[in-house]
Amino acid sequence: MDLVHIFADLDALPWADLEHAYGGADDVPDQLRALAGDDAEAAEEALYELYGNIVHQGSVYEATAYAVPYLARLAAAGVRPADIVALIGCIAESEDERSATPGACRAAVTAQLPLILPLFDSADTSVRQGAVWAAARTGAARQVLPALRRRWEGEPDPLVRAETLAGSVRLDPAGAGEFEQAVLGLGTGSGVDGTAAGGTAEAPPVRLAALLACVEAGLPWTGAHGDALIALLPLSPLVAGRYDQEQAEPLRHVVAELLDRDTDEAREAAFALVEGGLRHPDGDARVEAVAAAEHALQVSRAAPARLAGPLTVLLGDPSSVSGALSVVKLLGLHAAPAAPALKAIATGGGEQSDRALAALVSAAPEQAAPLLAADLAIRPRALDEAAKTNADGWEAADAEGDRGAFPYVPELLDAIRARLADPGIPWNESIHLGLTLAHWGERAAPAVPDLLAAVDRYPFVALRGLPAICPPEERERVAAALRAADLTEQSPLEVGSSLWRLTGETETLVRAVTEALVSGGRDTAEAAKLAAGLDRSQAPALLPYLRAALSDEARKKSGSGAASASGSEPGSSEQRRNNPRLDADTEIARALWHLTGSPDEALPVIAGVLEEADGDWMRWQVVRAARAAGALGEQGRPLAPLLEHKLAHREHAAAAALALLAVDRANQDLTGLADAALASAETDSDPYTALEVLRTLGARNLTGDQIRRLTTLAERDRHVFIPGFSQNPPRADARFREEARELLRTVATEAGDAP
Repeated sequence: MDLVHIFADLDALPWADLEHAYGGADDVPDQLRALAGDDAEAAEEALYELYGNIVHQGSVYEATAYAVPYLARLAAAGVRPADIVALIGCIAESEDERSATPGACRAAVTAQLPLILPLFDSADTSVRQGAVWAAARTGAARQVLPALRRRWEGEPDPLVRAETLAGSVRLDPAGAGEFEQAVLGLGTGSGVDGTAAGGTAEAPPVRLAALLACVEAGLPWTGAHGDALIALLPLSPLVAGRYDQEQAEPLRHVVAELLDRDTDEAREAAFALVEGGLRHPDGDARVEAVAAAEHALQVSRAAPARLAGPLTVLLGDPSSVSGALSVVKLLGLHAAPAAPALKAIATGGGEQSDRALAALVSAAPEQAAPLLAADLAIRPRALDEAAKTNADGWEAADAEGDRGAFPYVPELLDAIRARLADPGIPWNESIHLGLTLAHWGERAAPAVPDLLAAVDRYPFVALRGLPAICPPEERERVAAALRAADLTEQSPLEVGSSLWRLTGETETLVRAVTEALVSGGRDTAEAAKLAAGLDRSQAPALLPYLRAALSDEARKKSGSGAASASGSEPGSSEQRRNNPRLDADTEIARALWHLTGSPDEALPVIAGVLEEADGDWMRWQVVRAARAAGALGEQGRPLAPLLEHKLAHREHAAAAALALLAVDRANQDLTGLADAALASAETDSDPYTALEVLRTLGARNLTGDQIRRLTTLAERDRHVFIPGFSQNPPRADARFREEARELLRTVATEAGDAP
């Protein structure tokens, strides 16, 4: 091994000026040399460090491309070749290149193919497999495909054959049909036993690779393909040594690919695979099928009705019940037929009983409520599910008639009251108890004494819950009790907000708001938000503090001469604002407008946030600023150009469109705003706000094509994914679908089509 040749010019490169994940890449040369050293432990550490800095979590950098030639030379010289070609493959497959020259890293790997391709003939199967995988990731079909074809003809090892097949189809999807026939024998009358047309039976990993290639290449998926896949279950052992992480769960992967085709035939094929796996005699196969079912339930509206039966059957199988319980709750009301089985497990004791009750909360909440009351102390999962029936949390408790509340039953109220007397409740449980009470509103009024008695143990829950459940005639007494309590360790904003919500008393809240504004930090945005909820009589006490709490950047834009809360002088330079600082300035601007009645101070602050916040990482900052702009109504018209600019970004479009309807409706292209909102929903960016835009536009301003697109969103099979509601996508989608259908009924009524 000629290290002098391998590392020629290594030190001549400006590594310190090249960037990797952690800044300058001046550490890379030593790591490359350590790979070739005699110290095995140091070499292992160097490999680990290279994965961390030049291929950090799948991202590649400017320095990555410069490191590739040295890595390829080391592998070609026999230095840890299996490890290094795997690293090179990760570089080639990356879709997240963070450099000024897009594609440079993959091009660097492609340039080293003359060193990588000869490794196809290595005596070491792991080297052959890694080299095949890495070469295919370059996408250089003209150079790589002939070598893969030659390797296929002479390769005896099943895993290498599987990798070779997968790489060949990746580079030439049209060639998948050849492998379909040669490996599976499909279409030749040879059945589904894996016997190729020439009579040679391929090993299971190769047959699985062929089936995966068929589905990824978009070939028709027939019953024979399904039978062939089911015959191979369980599949995970067959890919345990493969590199492609996207196919680490093969059954789930095939089901996902078929559902993405979005045809009735492909959907039924996907469901048939899941059902076949759920009914399989092998326990590991059923585990894989449960994972595939979970994916189907998270993306397909048809899945709950189709899979409820076979999933329910698993509840009677002791070896499968644990996995089944993890997905049955995603069935929602389609799990109602499973209620008897869930109830039997929930009342049978053991470690599965709480999980079964949690599933019953979702499937049949009325039946679950008495069971939850009976054993509340040992039902943390079920209580969590009950408390989160309304995903809007504490905010929903302030809304009149909380339609998402868990069913009220007196015995559950009694159980919660008794539980609150326990001094050792975990924090999460106390929150869930409080949320359940708050969602019931005044029906939970008998628990007022219990929350007051628990204020020293669970102050956050008492401060949030009491205003939600306290009847009018008790509010002054409860407020007096809170004032007398020792709440010095609690957030003054929480205390002040609770007293204000109880009685309308503002003195404590105003004091807390001004203190938070002076101190700055993470409470600034919340303090400003609370200030915006107070009436204008409080303006003299609050306005000076709000102005001083603006960031230096915001004060420069607004022209305020007040000293900042941090002590910086007006006009001093400041770094770009972080997301919490942008949010704080937005909330302060809203409060300034509300308390003064004038947009003069708010407009430049909101404009500054809209100018600075951009891209996916600041989506919520743009959304909040757009909401603040919309709150100004026509007084916000000067912000229209900035809002119009945001229409081009799918993450911001719906919020910007809604704001434009509020600030400058007369000068807007209403059809264009509707299109932007629909695109936001169609890309799962901000579907709820998109519906708000369409409602605000009015049915008569929607074109026939836009109504068709809305109908598709409401009636298609694929769920609409709602950002921020990832714990239970089907539940969030059901709410979207209900609201979209209601809007479509309004459209039909206004068009005169409804009966």
